[in-house]
Amino acid sequence: MKLLRTFSVLFLLAAALCTSAQRPMKAPAGGKAISDELIGIFFEDISSSADGGLYAELIQNGSFEYNPTERNGWGPATAWTFERPGHSLGRVESHMKQPLNDNNPTFMRIFVERVGHYYDFDGWTGVGIQNNGFDGISVKGGAKYDFSAFFRNSGEATQMQVRVALVVPQGWGKSPKLLADTTMQISSEFWIKKTAVLTPSEDATNAALQILVLTKGYMDIDFVSLMPQDTYKGHGLRKDLAQALADLEPKFMRFPGGCVVHGGGDGFWNTYRWKTTIGPKEQRRALKNTWGYHQSMGLGYYEYFQFCEDLGMQPVPILPCGVSCQGTNGGWSMRTQAQDVVPMSEMDEWVDEALDLIEWANGDPATSKWAKMRADAGHPKPFNLKYLGLGNEEKITPEFEERFTYIYNKVHARYPDIVIVGTAGPGSHAGNPDLENGWRIADKLGMPIIDEHYYEPNTYFLNKRQYDNYPRTRKTKVYLGEYASKDKKLIDALAEGLYLLHVERNGDIVCMTSYAPLFARKKATNWNPDLIYFDNERPFLTCSYYVQQMFGHSAGQYYYGDCVTFEGDAKGLQQPQENVHYGQSVVLNTKTRRLFVKLCNAGAEAKRANINLSRFGIKKVATKTLLTGQPDDENNYEAQPIAPQRTSFKPQKRFTLDLQPYSFVMLEYEL
Repeated sequence: MKLLRTFSVLFLLAAALCTSAQRPMKAPAGGKAISDELIGIFFEDISSSADGGLYAELIQNGSFEYNPTERNGWGPATAWTFERPGHSLGRVESHMKQPLNDNNPTFMRIFVERVGHYYDFDGWTGVGIQNNGFDGISVKGGAKYDFSAFFRNSGEATQMQVRVALVVPQGWGKSPKLLADTTMQISSEFWIKKTAVLTPSEDATNAALQILVLTKGYMDIDFVSLMPQDTYKGHGLRKDLAQALADLEPKFMRFPGGCVVHGGGDGFWNTYRWKTTIGPKEQRRALKNTWGYHQSMGLGYYEYFQFCEDLGMQPVPILPCGVSCQGTNGGWSMRTQAQDVVPMSEMDEWVDEALDLIEWANGDPATSKWAKMRADAGHPKPFNLKYLGLGNEEKITPEFEERFTYIYNKVHARYPDIVIVGTAGPGSHAGNPDLENGWRIADKLGMPIIDEHYYEPNTYFLNKRQYDNYPRTRKTKVYLGEYASKDKKLIDALAEGLYLLHVERNGDIVCMTSYAPLFARKKATNWNPDLIYFDNERPFLTCSYYVQQMFGHSAGQYYYGDCVTFEGDAKGLQQPQENVHYGQSVVLNTKTRRLFVKLCNAGAEAKRANINLSRFGIKKVATKTLLTGQPDDENNYEAQPIAPQRTSFKPQKRFTLDLQPYSFVMLEYEL
């Protein structure tokens, strides 16, 4: 009994210590309050980031809606091939009469004149179609894949038999290798959804989905889907890519763009409208992508909000505000083109777009039709939307100002607690008239946050410290919504890291940042560099990814500028300064009781840092993360030479640390 009592006391003491370690702490003197949402992510469907990327759907053009408006030469049969093994006879045609729904008007009709004999072609027979996915379909042996499609029997036969198979094509004149198959009977003369689970017998990286009709007559088919059951938290996103984002520990996600928001230069018909991206997937309206391909909207607003919830991120949706983008057709050749604008008499439609989104995200299903749609989709609880972006990189013209002011005032009056994010136009640098006009509008409206964008050579990020000079009297905070050095070498990542150290120092002015673009698919890349490259098998993490990861991990509420000094500097000087290629930042997270010391040396000479952490109650737990290499080292599809090295060490309150050339170091302490 005495032993049991002693064990119970020790258990309670350990539990108390654990609870104490997680209890928020009071920040020691000398710190400056900063944003703890500095690092987020910006998802735009560029470089096939959604279909064929983060969205786990394996079938390309499953709704047969590809068309020449999206890309010359495209049509309903793009990504499909006609198949008639076993000397079968027939044909396929695209049709639009009596479609599945108005948002998905095109379907495929399969005519079967004769079904061949099984002995004619190694057991394969029928007439139908085959989809090779996005550069092949990658499947794992033993994993389960959900097949679904809508079928309609022509009525010529009481029942029509359909064979659905996962195969590996073997070339002309050879029957494919079978991985999994099933057969189903279609008797309905009306559209009916059929489902099946396919379990491949082995791994394959170049599989295809084959749908063969085995009965004479004709069959209509639409909205074909093949989805792995094993997706991120069961919500339809590709697991490895979603996990790569989770590992960044982002505090928010901006979506769906970018220039995708207002449709580039195609006209307002091609503007992204969130209301057409919710509800059953077969009823969503597909859209031409600004970057020159197709958006199925399988990854829509519901999925974006769900993903934000899964990762504990604040959703930051960006809506158009009645003004077009000055870029067009996936490029910037017409960046100075005249803006298209919505007549002011029609602006209330765009106001409602914003008001209804807030209601959809936050409203009560019992009283709001939009909130009821959210609940009907499977999410009765509100998403607790806090931020809403209006506009993206538009030129700040008088026409823009009039429309932005109109929608801003309407939204703010109805929902004063929603934090509205405005835009500073393209190229947020001193002297740029768009930046100056954007800030003038922000000051006039008392806008909470303004979104700045810039892409520059690494020399800019190595040398500039623009936020040191921003006035502290402004009410409006800065969201650095798009930025990146213009290459993906280690020196570019270090330059970005050095710049972010200066952003942390100005975390009372800059409240959020997000690197852009986020994803790029191999063989379908519209823009370089990107944070994460990928193919069907895996993500490829850049040097910049690892820098972003360290900053995401080290979020906090207080910045301390006087804990680290560099030998050779004047007393009290806080690095990084302009044109200095080394620097530091010390951030305290009072909620998690963690202290982070980040140091960057982007130069060719070693630097010595003197570190004094005596004001913090450091415990015997400390971790060092080191990222280093040669300045031209680059992670790519062929090699991944740069990765963080993590080690544990015995912490000290006062010590010196030698920074090797071209290195970034993060020290993490438990308090």
